[in-house]
Amino acid sequence: MARFVFITGGVVSSLGKGLASAALGALLQARGFKVRLRKLDPYLNVDPGTMSPFEHGEVFVTDDGAETDLDLGHYERFTGVAARNTDSVSSGRIYSNVLEKERRGDYLGKTIQVIPHVTNEIKEWIDVGEDEVDFMLCEIGGTVGDIEGLPFFEAIRQFSQDKGRGQCIFMHLTLLPYLAASGELKTKPTQHSVKELRSIGLQPDILVCRSEVEIPDKERSKIALFCNVRKEDVIPAYDLKSIYEAPMAYHKVGLDQAVLDAFQISPAPQPDLTRWVDVEDRIHNAEGEVRVAIVGKYTQLEDAYKSIAEALTHGGMANRVRVKADWIDAEIFEKEDAAGHLEPYQAILVPGGFGERGTEGKIKAAEFARTHKVPYLGICLGMQMAVIEAARNLGGLKDAGSEEFDHEAGGKRFTPVVYHLKEWVQGNHKVERKVGDAKGGTMRLGAYNAALSEGSRVAEIYGNLAIDERHRHRYEVDIKYREALEEQGLKFSGMSPDGKLPEIVEWADHPWFIGVQFHPELKSKPFDPHPLFADFVRAAKEMSRLV
Repeated sequence: MARFVFITGGVVSSLGKGLASAALGALLQARGFKVRLRKLDPYLNVDPGTMSPFEHGEVFVTDDGAETDLDLGHYERFTGVAARNTDSVSSGRIYSNVLEKERRGDYLGKTIQVIPHVTNEIKEWIDVGEDEVDFMLCEIGGTVGDIEGLPFFEAIRQFSQDKGRGQCIFMHLTLLPYLAASGELKTKPTQHSVKELRSIGLQPDILVCRSEVEIPDKERSKIALFCNVRKEDVIPAYDLKSIYEAPMAYHKVGLDQAVLDAFQISPAPQPDLTRWVDVEDRIHNAEGEVRVAIVGKYTQLEDAYKSIAEALTHGGMANRVRVKADWIDAEIFEKEDAAGHLEPYQAILVPGGFGERGTEGKIKAAEFARTHKVPYLGICLGMQMAVIEAARNLGGLKDAGSEEFDHEAGGKRFTPVVYHLKEWVQGNHKVERKVGDAKGGTMRLGAYNAALSEGSRVAEIYGNLAIDERHRHRYEVDIKYREALEEQGLKFSGMSPDGKLPEIVEWADHPWFIGVQFHPELKSKPFDPHPLFADFVRAAKEMSRLV
């Protein structure tokens, strides 16, 4: 029988609910419990798959092909528990399900209302898989008081009543603003946030209070008194140099103990924090630094490439170096010489993206890396741009390009070295797509297998000839150009099991140049860095010694 922890936020957004949830999950794991984390988002999009990265940050993809909120990436990175389709649900998804049931006649002619029909649908999602874990941690997106979040707050209130006493607790994350001019830490916003929460029937059991200064003992007592919680359950959350300090920091201030006390679990199992002690040691005791240029199109918002940034950090931890990643707008190279911008770096990474904007700059970045022997990692579109660069400059196809860009322009401007994938095999069935299909959830999504060439660099890195990685794309490199490009030295070292879809390319005569059609960053963790990122940073480290 699972115990449920509902994590809500108040005062302002972006306080770190996702990180607090992930850190709590890691601490409960360290005490021997099985955990699963779940995100309930109030927005009306069915999922974030069609949102601009500038709007929502990156889209995190699960093994089973769900496009989810980036917080699920934090959950996986901190706990190692692979997220599922059922671990991310939005208002849009809830309402879509309710309306589909209404159209089918499942409600037997009843008037469909937010209560009970929408709230019942939310409760059903919360309950999925409860028999598999000891703790289910459910984070509610947004802040208390948001009108779109009310059905979720009402649903968790009902859920806690349905489950009965002792099976659900509520953890509320708030801000304690510090007024530097008067030297005061203000508790009133937290009091008002809890008042708002209580007005809709929810009494927090634990308060996590974000503050940039130390919270005095008297202020914790004041918060406890006015918010009706124990003083021990007022947990300070201070700014950290690294997000991976969060599990140890929360443990030191008693968050995991407060949760166990709220559930009356006594005696509490002692935690094994060896993993996180090692993680902190690798963060704080780096033995050098490497500089990596990330040449992308959403560089104004680092959250657009959140998993890539974290995977580079993990690669640095594996090599005991600090990775300094600089975000460079690919469009700059369409106006200026790439060499002037890229020469200071020991490695270049070109990430995924959609649309033509910035692609010519990405192609120039790939060319610079190839000709100057700089380690290069191309991910998804970054791999496609590396193939197009090779086709143009070495394969004799001066107009090589992607069918994606022709679709945008409404004409035939390129020889499509990269084409729109119309059908592929997923599991035991064939998937078919058309160019004009709806955008949401229609890409090649989730985990797919790949076969690696014996003796290739990637086979050496993985230590295996069979891998599976997560995908999110509509366009593929056309296999018909393989022979011509391999004659120039660009090896197709990873293929789909049926040999039809290129998964990995590499330059055999280059110190380290690899392009992958999938997204390896999605499976990297601080205590288990992805092998591609670990070896990419190793190559950058070697390059730094040569400079």
